Amino acid sequence: MHPLSFEESDRLPIEKVFRDPVHDYIHIRHKLILDLIDTKEFQRLRRIKQLGTAQYIFHGAEHSRFSHSLGVYEITRKIVDMFERNYPEEWDASMRLVTLCAALLHDVGHGPFSHTFEKLFGTDHEEITTDIILSDETEINAVLKRVSLDFPNQVASVITKQHTNPQVVQLISSQIDADRMDYLQRDAFFTGATYGAFDLSRILRVIRPYEGGIAFQYQGMHAVEDYVVSRFQMYMQVYFHPVSRGMEVTLDRLLYRAKQLYQQDNLYPTFPLLDPFFNETPTLTDYLNLDDGVLLTAIIQWCDSKDAYLSELSNMFLNRKPLKSVTYQKDQDEDLVETLRSIVGKLTYDKDLFTMTHSSSDLPYDYKLKSKTPILLMHPDGTLVELSEASPVVRTLGGRLQGDDRLFVPKEFLEDKQTHINMFQDEYDDFQRYILNGAIIRPTPIDEGADE
Repeated sequence: MHPLSFEESDRLPIEKVFRDPVHDYIHIRHKLILDLIDTKEFQRLRRIKQLGTAQYIFHGAEHSRFSHSLGVYEITRKIVDMFERNYPEEWDASMRLVTLCAALLHDVGHGPFSHTFEKLFGTDHEEITTDIILSDETEINAVLKRVSLDFPNQVASVITKQHTNPQVVQLISSQIDADRMDYLQRDAFFTGATYGAFDLSRILRVIRPYEGGIAFQYQGMHAVEDYVVSRFQMYMQVYFHPVSRGMEVTLDRLLYRAKQLYQQDNLYPTFPLLDPFFNETPTLTDYLNLDDGVLLTAIIQWCDSKDAYLSELSNMFLNRKPLKSVTYQKDQDEDLVETLRSIVGKLTYDKDLFTMTHSSSDLPYDYKLKSKTPILLMHPDGTLVELSEASPVVRTLGGRLQGDDRLFVPKEFLEDKQTHINMFQDEYDDFQRYILNGAIIRPTPIDEGADE
């Protein structure tokens, strides 16, 4: 069936709404969208927290991938509605349904504590998202096939950025897309980080389609500029918060230890839902059985593990006592970092389990790499200009990585030595001497905007 014909027959007699703290109401006009929301694969996103370990720093950040996905859908719906009203010649109305479905489903492949889990077990949420959409075994696939047998492939092609319509792809995945617009607003709201807010209403007013993709009316430049600055602030103050990264590293090390013990046949208590990941043979069904609650249940059990390292790391994570950090210069301090790690290893700690380097960096806006679609402004005469050429603020922020490199160690090594009468004094003094005498290593500053 043609998408426009299906869309017309699929409309609900009365639209449904979800009450949302960010967008007020989220409007559902198609039974297809409502049925996708009701699938078990999408409902699972209620049990996946949006911000992973950042919830342990910003106590209000309890929102889920479910609410974020609905938000991305709603922003996309507003844009598509405006395109159909104002730009019927530039926008292909038959793209509406595939765009809305891709917006809704773009994060359905996320796992528990997404990025930490991905790095350790080699999963990729975008690949799993396409697998969920294309697998004959999922409810999502069955719902999408009501449009046509090929419709799941069309939706998946938006996720993989291979769809033939660049407007559709850029609405879902670009340097200013519905995904980023929602998570910046939503994460700012729930963390209380007001500097993450930007003028979304204005951006939705000035966005427009053109033959090559998506652009913004030139008179709306300052709203787009504000979006880039807000994105920079959120990454520096929330997403890269050192304590959140400490929780992430602690989780990484405890899962690494559990995997070690499993492969040595020494993991106790065992946790069958994780076995396929420890032996590196997970199926899509195995992956969909995981959520934050499953992983936390395993960690609770491992708090009483007979293995001292796994028990200690599990208790550190569960009770929010993460590894602490100092910053270093990656291109200068590799030897010094190894010296500090060795000092930790001389005590009762395992150096590989209780120390770890961690890098976080991001480009608020990248106007240099050809692999990323630039943000374009459109003059009234239709000519286009790249954002950084018009905005000195964006030109200053863009094109340079923002972030830092950190060495994470047990917190005892970064506290006053008077409180550690039970530590090996010589090793502790050595560690402190390297930090204090080498000005290139600096103790972590405390962010007044978060718990610590």
